[in-house]
Amino acid sequence: MRRIYTRTGDRGTTGIHGGERVPKDDIRIEANGTLDELNALIGIVRSLLPTEHEWQSLLFGIQKNLMTAMSLVATPAAKRADNPNELPLDLVSDCEKAMDGLMAQTTDNGYFILPGGTPIAAQLQYARTVARRAERRLWTLHRQDALPEAILQYLNRLSDLFFVMARYEVQQQNWTEEKWQSFAYKRKKKN
Repeated sequence: MRRIYTRTGDRGTTGIHGGERVPKDDIRIEANGTLDELNALIGIVRSLLPTEHEWQSLLFGIQKNLMTAMSLVATPAAKRADNPNELPLDLVSDCEKAMDGLMAQTTDNGYFILPGGTPIAAQLQYARTVARRAERRLWTLHRQDALPEAILQYLNRLSDLFFVMARYEVQQQNWTEEKWQSFAYKRKKKN
């Protein structure tokens, strides 16, 4: 087996697709690091689920898509055509279908809820927040070097999907959702 260490990053730089070296705190590296963190967190969720659980294939697919997205994010726009990795065309619609299916089985809630519940739900809520952070980092990078819009949309939908999955998990396990306060736009105005 080859060595895992190369020593090429000892001076605070790292390589990106195409051979260029950038500082380790470059926004491209920060964005990819957050995507990597999200991918690892999804791995934790999968480890908590039984191997035959219906979400295993969904989450496995998300992990593979995140790896592809990371490859594309690591590639400057000017060199992206040379990157052989491609995201599926139905990336965003698959997330929306999964959410729609879960929402049809989840009771409506007019409240902001506190993250928590079952260990799986809590990890999904955590994944939601990491997906939001990844989305913010990607938008910062996008302003400097355009990213494929599908990646930006996908991260937005993933955070929503993880929220829906967490609520579904809590309700399936008959846990009570802990409410914070009702949505302001649903409150009745008092005269």
